[in-house]
Amino acid sequence: MVILTKSESETIFEGEKLGLTLSPGAVVAMDGGLGAGKTAFTRGLALGLGIEANISSPTFTIVNEYAGKIPLFHFDMYRIDSEDELYDIGWDDYLVRGGVCAVEWSGKIPGAFPKETIFIKMDNTGGDTRRLEISKC
Repeated sequence: MVILTKSESETIFEGEKLGLTLSPGAVVAMDGGLGAGKTAFTRGLALGLGIEANISSPTFTIVNEYAGKIPLFHFDMYRIDSEDELYDIGWDDYLVRGGVCAVEWSGKIPGAFPKETIFIKMDNTGGDTRRLEISKC
């Protein structure tokens, strides 16, 4: 499925719609360049999960955790160099903790995702327009 959004608020709204459908253990793997809308989409996921926290990119911390009925574990793989490094920070543990894992820069760790992962390829197509291509394994 391909969705075009024409503003940050539309990108957030699309994330919120997806967040409303997610259950514990879900993984959303987002890939796209700087400014593609990954963090905005994650803000929407959080809203859909009922989390009203200030969602920011965990670029320097690798993962931010947000409490909720279904917690959100927000990963940024920009600084991860290998899947081994990801497993060293406890990736397996996050997958079974009963939350939703939202992963930015997922293309850096293509073999780390479970079978039912939702993949989103994101592109800035100019101005405020974003192209979101959503697929499942």
